[in-house]
Amino acid sequence: MKTEDMLKALTEAPGISGAEDDVAHLLRNYFARLADEATIDKFQNVIGVKKGRTSGGKVMMAAHIDQIGFLVKTFDKGGFIRLAAVGGHDPRVLPGQSVVIYGKEQVRGIIGTTPPHLQKPGDTAKITSLDDLYVDTGLDEITLKSKVQVGDPVLFDNVCTELQGGLYAGAAMDNRAGVLVLLETLKILEKMRHDWDVYMVGTVQEEVGTRGAAMTAYEIAPDVGIAIDVTFGDFPGIPERDTAKLGKGGAVAIGPNFHPALTEKLMELAQEWEVPFQKEFIPRPGGTDAVSMQIAARGVPMVQVSIPLRYMHTTVETLDLKDIKRAARLLALFAAQLEQTHREVLG
Repeated sequence: MKTEDMLKALTEAPGISGAEDDVAHLLRNYFARLADEATIDKFQNVIGVKKGRTSGGKVMMAAHIDQIGFLVKTFDKGGFIRLAAVGGHDPRVLPGQSVVIYGKEQVRGIIGTTPPHLQKPGDTAKITSLDDLYVDTGLDEITLKSKVQVGDPVLFDNVCTELQGGLYAGAAMDNRAGVLVLLETLKILEKMRHDWDVYMVGTVQEEVGTRGAAMTAYEIAPDVGIAIDVTFGDFPGIPERDTAKLGKGGAVAIGPNFHPALTEKLMELAQEWEVPFQKEFIPRPGGTDAVSMQIAARGVPMVQVSIPLRYMHTTVETLDLKDIKRAARLLALFAAQLEQTHREVLG
């Protein structure tokens, strides 16, 4: 399957934190084609295992499959719905968005708000809070309640769109982009020799506390861990030092969350094989799966590679497909020589 087709399928599959079933089963099917084993655990973490020649060690590459969204909170008179947020949202982009409610059947709606003509003086300059927004499905209250109940997931009505220059935009690129890196890495490893067993893990509930990574890292007990996520891509108005450029390769994380010698080896490998990459400085442990993986059981030496992404946590998250392919090539090369690297660095 083409990379761009998998990106579209992954980003358009629903998978709010805590209800990742659809995207989990899609990923399991992909893993089944590319790995020796493919399973889903009781929390919907997806694990693909590609056996190495010696099975002398285990490397775990993790990318979270969950996405931000909402839950149906209450019903208002007239058939309107109030929402509760799951994960972090930018309230500036919510009014006017199309959404899908995943109830007994899918129900489409829009997020409504007071038009500027009817707002009080000065209100147009204010950001409307989620508490003041509602979903309008067009259904009356009785019909709506026959299809939808409190607690049902609500997601943006998402379409993955191809832009110019190899860019793609849509919701849930965070972190289906990282999931796609796992799949592209497996494609490359099919043609390479590697000694260690490679565990590819699509983790759940990262957006609400990196929970899936904690579960799976404890169970797998890898010798080395690799987190794949997204980082802030370049766009006007933000200093270059705070972003990574689209199209210039994945960003290798540097900071106390990441093993310095392994990180250095990863960057040396990129330079040796002329794989474009960037550096991302993270002085404090952030909100990625690397946080939970590092402290699982007796601890896991970590590295992290992130895909530059513009407009994070909106409906138009934008990336360059080249960065996914370059990150995958680097991680495949890294996995193929991990036995030697681990011996040199960690003994």
